[in-house]
Amino acid sequence: MGFLTVVGAGPGDVELITLKAIKALQGADVVLYDALVNPELLEYAPQAEHIFVGKRKGCYAYRQEQINELIVSRARSHRHVVRLKGGDPFVFGRGAEEMEFAAAHGLTVDMVPGISSSTAVPAYQGIPVTKRGSSESFWVITGTTKEHKLSNDVALAAQSEATVIILMGMSKLSEIVTLYKKQGKSDLPIGVIQNGTCWDEKIGVATVATIEEVVRKRQLANPAIIVIGEVVAHRKIMIQLAENHRSKLEALSPV
Repeated sequence: MGFLTVVGAGPGDVELITLKAIKALQGADVVLYDALVNPELLEYAPQAEHIFVGKRKGCYAYRQEQINELIVSRARSHRHVVRLKGGDPFVFGRGAEEMEFAAAHGLTVDMVPGISSSTAVPAYQGIPVTKRGSSESFWVITGTTKEHKLSNDVALAAQSEATVIILMGMSKLSEIVTLYKKQGKSDLPIGVIQNGTCWDEKIGVATVATIEEVVRKRQLANPAIIVIGEVVAHRKIMIQLAENHRSKLEALSPV
C-alpha cells in the first residue's frame, strides 16, 4: 500500500541534517518538501520526484488536505514518500497529523526527528536556552494559532522566569511586547533571529522596550524566531570572548 517517512530537515544549514534523514532521502521515490527546507538537500534524492508543497508569504502551493491526499496517492503509485519538513516535524510541523492520515489510509509510517530551530537557531548566535543561574527551563510557543491569534500561553510564559522561544510570532511582536511590559519586564533581553543558521541570517538584540525599533531598523521579518530571557545577554559575553581570543592570536602572529 506504500510507505511514508516524515523527515526533519533541520533549521536551514544543510550540514545539520542527520545521517538517518539522508538515508531516508536516498531511498525515496517521491519527496514532498516545504518552503523552509534548504533545496540543496534534494540532491540526496536525485532519483526521486520532487514536489514543492510549502507556503511562502501566505501563498499555499497546496492546502493541508491536498498534501494529505498527495501523500497517499503518491505512496500507492510510487511506493516510498518522504515528507521533508524544516526543523523537527513534531515541533509545530504537523508531522503527527500527516502520519495519522497516512496510517488511517493503510500506509506504513515512520518518522526521522530533526534538529529544531527553537534550540539550534539561538545556539548559532551564542544564546543558550538554559543557563545555570539565569534560566531553569524554556518554553517553545507558537506565536500564531490556527485562529490566527496570539497563543494564550505567551501571557502565562511572560509571568515565569523561563526562557521563551516563540515561533511564527513576528506579526504578533507588538502584542508580545505589551504582555511583557505588563509584567514589569521592559528591561528583559530579547532577540529576533531571521533565517537562522543560513548564509543570510540576521539578528537584532535589544530589550523588550526597544526591540520593535531594532526590528524596524534592521528590517527583520519572517521566517524568524523570537527569544526572550536573561540568556540572550550571554551572546554579548560570547562575542567579547571571541574578540579577546582573536586579539591574542593577532598579537602572537609574526609581523
